[in-house]
Formats: sequence, C-alpha cells, structure tokens
Amino acid sequence: MNRELYGNLIFELSKKGRKGYSLPKSSYDYKTTDLPQQLLRQADADLPECDELTVVRHYTNLSHNNFGVNDGFYPLGSCTMKYNPLINEEIAALKSFAGLHPLQPADTCQWALNVYYDLQKALAELTGLSEFTLNPCAGAHGELTGLMVIRSYHQAHGDERRTKVIIPDSAHGTNPASAAVCGLEVVEVKSMPDGTVDLESLQTLLQEHANEVAAMMMTNPNTVGMFEKRIPEIARLVHDCGGLMYYDGANLNPMLGVARPGDMGFDVMHINLHKTFSTPHGGGGPGCGPVGVRKGLEKYLPTPRVVFQEDLQALTVETNNEDTLGSIGNFFGNFGVMLKAYAYILSLGKEHVKMVGPLATLNANYIKESLKDLYELPIDGVCKHEFVFDGLKDKSTGVTTMDIAKRLLDYGYHAPTIYFPLLFHEAMMIEPTESESKETIDAFIHVMRTIAQEAKERPEVVRTAPHNTPIGRVDDVQAAKQPVLTYQSIIKKCP
Repeated sequence: MNRELYGNLIFELSKKGRKGYSLPKSSYDYKTTDLPQQLLRQADADLPECDELTVVRHYTNLSHNNFGVNDGFYPLGSCTMKYNPLINEEIAALKSFAGLHPLQPADTCQWALNVYYDLQKALAELTGLSEFTLNPCAGAHGELTGLMVIRSYHQAHGDERRTKVIIPDSAHGTNPASAAVCGLEVVEVKSMPDGTVDLESLQTLLQEHANEVAAMMMTNPNTVGMFEKRIPEIARLVHDCGGLMYYDGANLNPMLGVARPGDMGFDVMHINLHKTFSTPHGGGGPGCGPVGVRKGLEKYLPTPRVVFQEDLQALTVETNNEDTLGSIGNFFGNFGVMLKAYAYILSLGKEHVKMVGPLATLNANYIKESLKDLYELPIDGVCKHEFVFDGLKDKSTGVTTMDIAKRLLDYGYHAPTIYFPLLFHEAMMIEPTESESKETIDAFIHVMRTIAQEAKERPEVVRTAPHNTPIGRVDDVQAAKQPVLTYQSIIKKCP
C-alpha cells in the first residue's frame, strides 16, 4: 500500500502550480460580475493543486475503506443490512424507468404505474392489510404518515380528544419523535425484564387515559429481538378504549412469510423497503417507507394514489379524494427503491419468501447459543432475527463493548450495533440476516470467541484497538462534539 497516496490528505499531496485540467481560453470576462462586493472573495480559495492521476488514485484508495454488505459480514442489529442483488440495481437503472418524468400523463407510463400498483398489492398480501401507499420516502416518514392517518381517522369521527400515543420504553427513537412531529403526546409504557410490554402497566395507562388514546405503537419482534406473544390481548385492550394499533415494521424481516401484522390486530403499519426488501440501507438514503392500513382506513391515505379505473381498464392517478390526509411529499416517493423491492419480491416468489423469516431466526439463534458462554445474555430464550448481549461475562477484564466493537475492525468485520437498546449498560445488538452462509457465521463466531480470549489474556490489545486500520483509536465523543472539518484546523491542532 502506497502511504503517499493512501494515508495522506489531498491537501498534503498538493504541489504549487500543478493542474489536472486544461481549458481553452474564453473571450468572456469572468472578472465582470454583478455580485455585491461584500460577497466576493478577497483571495483565491485554498484548494489543493494536484494532477489528475494523483486525484484518481487518492480517492480510489480512500473508497477501499468503505464497508458494505458486498465487502463483508455486517451484523448491525435493528437495521437489517441485507444483501442487495445487483440485478435489482440494473432493473432500477433501466431507461424505461429512469427516464420517466413525474408530470407525464398516466396513459404514457402504464408500465411504471403497474409496478407501483402491483407492489402495493404484494405488500398488502404479505402483511394482511387492505391497501398501501408507497409515497413516504423513509421509515420515519412512514411513521409520521401512519400517525397522520390515525389522527385523520379520529378527527373524521369528531374525536379531537384523542391526542396521546402509548409507546414502549424500548421503542426505536423515531417512534416518540414521529408522534411529537404529528402533534401527539407520548405516554410511555414500561417493559418487563424480557423486553416485552408490561400488560399490567398498559392496563393502568389505558384506564387513566381511556378517552384520550389515539393509538399504541409497537415493534414486533421488539427491540431486543423477542416476539410479543400477547399482542392479541393488547390489541383488544387498545381497541376497546377506542384507540388504533400501529405496527413499526422496522423488524418485519423475521415475520416475512410467517406472520402478518394485519392478522395480529394492527390497523396501520409502515415498512422499511430499504431493510426488509433488499435496497441498501444506510448512508442517509435512499429509503422508502410504505404505509398500509386495514379495511375502512384506505380513504385517509395520502394522495396521489394509483388506482385501477374499471371503465378504462387502466391505472390512473387519484388526487381528488376529500377524505385524504393530503400530500406528504412530491409525487410518488423514491421510485427506484420500489423497483428494487418489486424485483426482490418477484425473485423470491410465494414459495421462497416463506424462508426469509425462519432463516433469519435460525442464524440469530445459532450465533447467540454459540457465544452465550462468553458474553452476557440478559434475556435468554428463543430470539427472532436479532439478540442483545450485555458485554463480556467476565467483567474483571475491564474490556467494554466499545473495545470489542473496535477490535472487530481489525478482523475485517463491521461492528454490531452497540449501546442500544438502552435497557442494558453494555448492549451489543447482533443481527445476521437470512442471506449469510453458515461458513460466514462460523467465522464471525470464531472471531468473537478470539476477542473474548484476548480480553482475558491480553486486555490491552483489545482496549487499544483497532490496530490494522488507516486510523487507530479516536476519541469518539470529541469527534462528535468538536469535529475538525477544515484543513487549516487540522494543521493548527496537529503541529
């Protein structure tokens, strides 16, 4: 590895007067401008000066530091970092799709509307709900849209008092945030030691806020990977007091082809297409958060909607529904993400989609059982797609979850989710997904056992990791609170 091109900043490779381009002279006077004087630079921008090949090599080498599912095992809990087949990317890039204009008349893009319409129907079948909108652009955007559907439902029934949403204390952080953005008030319900909802606490809250409850938001399996076995009873209690049930579909992967939220008693849910249905997840996007509703709530979904027009025997775009909550974004959301999800569902088919949930569950339990003799398992029993360790069993080593996560980088693995959920002090959430082979999982188990042994015999090696990466151990807190974002600042801080 060439340290000069790999380990240096582009500024450090700069040579005065060196250029990587050649432009023809222009007769236009670029010095003439109408910009106000106070907005003009008084000196040239301090940009690096490099030849083209140096620039190409520098950024190509930097790109090798990126880690993704195509590079190695990515056991990031709660996020389902699933393999995305390249055929899905090719389909999304087809000119017949990528060249569409959002303002085209419906009769000129029936093939695209067919994808949208068929995907709605497929998601409805997989979840046991009546109808979906694919317009939301992310999971949190879907949460907000689903809560807006619920609020529209209560307002349509003249029940303005229902402004409270019951959310478990182990919920994803987006749940209370989405409720707040929607103008709703969060009421927290406690969890039991196994992470499931405390039914007695829920009953007390429902009695106290009976006429004010708009909905209860639940994730199933829950945030620690355990299946909520008392959902039918919970749904009955919430429905009896006039509230609706909301399903956070972030953990839908182990349920796929096995159990449907609609059959459990949920009224509204969102799905993360960029988790459960193969589109790459992370890096800020792209995302898609379809929202599904039970029969009777379809009219509250946002517009525009793709519907089948019987008299024309064609698909059309509906925008004039008077009961709709309105528009939640421009046009139809991230269509490329929908194409990848559609390709994924068709590739699996009805026969193989039933294998997703069981295989994800099998892989997670295999890792858990193989490591629980060395890592603290606060909640025993069969998990679903993910589980949580509470650091090493041997606390005397002084090695923390952060240290283990850093040491994993030396062995070429991305670290799992750490310090979440907040129920455990040294939380380490691991999710293998169904697409990983036994050989990959066995290799990960071996590395985790090796690190546990190192923590016992050579703890300093683990506490000072990583050692084999371009950048070693950094102060994560300082990096977050006082990031160095300019070259000048770097020079001042690192003489």
